[in-house]
Amino acid sequence: MTGRAERTAEASQLVLLTLASAQFLMTLDSSVMNVSIASVARDVGTTVTGVQVAITMYTLVMASLMITGGKIGQIIGRRRAFAIGCVIYGLGSFTTALAPNLVVLLIGWSLLEGVGAALIMPAVVALVASNFGRSDRPRAYGLVAAAGAIAVAVGPLIGGLLTSYASWRWVFAGEVIVVLGILVLVRRMSDTPPESGIRLDYVGTVLSALGLGLIVYGILRSGTWGFIRPQPSAPAWLGLSPVIWLILAGGVVLLGFLAWEQRCRDRGNPVLLDPAILAYTQLRGGLTAFFFQYLLQAGLFFSVPLFLSIALGLTAVETGARLLPLSITLLAAAVGVPKLLPDASPRRVVRLGFLALFLGIVALVAALDFGAGPEIVTWPLLLAGLGVGALASQLGSVTVSAVPDAQSAEVGGLQNTVTNLGASIGTALAGAVLISALTTSFFSGIQANPAVPEDLSSRAQVELAGGIPFIPDAELEPALEAAGVPAPTAEAIVEENARARLDGLRAALSVLALIALAALAISRGLPTRQPAREESGRGDLC
Repeated sequence: MTGRAERTAEASQLVLLTLASAQFLMTLDSSVMNVSIASVARDVGTTVTGVQVAITMYTLVMASLMITGGKIGQIIGRRRAFAIGCVIYGLGSFTTALAPNLVVLLIGWSLLEGVGAALIMPAVVALVASNFGRSDRPRAYGLVAAAGAIAVAVGPLIGGLLTSYASWRWVFAGEVIVVLGILVLVRRMSDTPPESGIRLDYVGTVLSALGLGLIVYGILRSGTWGFIRPQPSAPAWLGLSPVIWLILAGGVVLLGFLAWEQRCRDRGNPVLLDPAILAYTQLRGGLTAFFFQYLLQAGLFFSVPLFLSIALGLTAVETGARLLPLSITLLAAAVGVPKLLPDASPRRVVRLGFLALFLGIVALVAALDFGAGPEIVTWPLLLAGLGVGALASQLGSVTVSAVPDAQSAEVGGLQNTVTNLGASIGTALAGAVLISALTTSFFSGIQANPAVPEDLSSRAQVELAGGIPFIPDAELEPALEAAGVPAPTAEAIVEENARARLDGLRAALSVLALIALAALAISRGLPTRQPAREESGRGDLC
């Protein structure tokens, strides 16, 4: 009997390792590429803007197809959807590793990997539900979610090491090997059979992909075009930035999608997403908390590396190393909370998680000062890691347990759509606030600085009206020298820019801290008892 229990435990650990590895891969690409953009651009014969388009398209394809990917898992079986997604993703990684130009990079990374991720990520959520009992799910979901967050933290370190000492292509070659290992282990997973009589709703697929695509694309372009007021060099639609129109149009399309799904359900036709699923209070509470977690996580991972790499001039390797404290406490909380406090109230744990995030961000804002070194991020990141780990330990189980297990793939699609949306908004919001505060602070500084002539200050305000670029001193100093700015004036401008950079970072982090407080206030929809204790596994209907 003991031998059987040991074999069962070993099989469960292998399943968990397989699913966590898949989640790690899905998140790794973007964090790796953020420190390798210049090298990738040079190797594939394009510009930095070209590589940023590839990054944007990857997010866009993935977010747009998440709900569809969850439905396909219901039709063909979650394990098969997971395996097919891995094959497509592996082909995309292989293509990207060999990409000679931007077009092939877009096909491999943005298209194939995006489609593969849209099949894999909803299936991961459903496969945890089918392979682990309710009492084991909080820990399993916590570890899977932690794997994704750790990928964000260690991605810059991995990317920096490989880009500096070998090539960014080895990241994608390594992904192919990991995918092959995952495919070998897939057969060990328990699966739920395909659901008979279910067909794909093609109109719903188009409407959901279009609506989500418009919203995500608009958010991703907000840093360049402006959110409501257009940047000076950006297009304007009826006097407003295209971003707000894209988001509004996406919202209208999604309302049309829900109306279409309601109509199809009432007529007994196949639906992509049953609108009734959104009536569960627990599910809505879990999805809302997921949204805020990924918004805060993305905003933090956008701002802190900028401080380390741009303001302080650390290398990609050094920047990645400074982010590791967050990974340590994140993993400790994601594993430790379900193990040490299996009966803890999910609502209380989530609130403590958001509180830890709030305190970590506030501590970082307080520590940011002129002349501060990289060591100031250590304790704030340890706190933030505890917060993210606490959230990761609860939310996956909360959302899936809100509905019957048969609908876990639908929840997986919704969950990953919400998290991608949150991450996109977090990055865009942090970037927009940072540049706005940086610009205001810089102009105020040079206007008040007697070492900067008034005509030069006025000219700078005209030429940089679209926003001051967040650049290191090593780039600003030669640019000023090339422009013929006298040495004393250049020195004053560099100093004001350094102070303005910190003001921009403080503003962005302060907004994130306020959002963390707001997340604390809206977590009332979460359950006070662990899902394993619930009788039916469903949340309350409102």
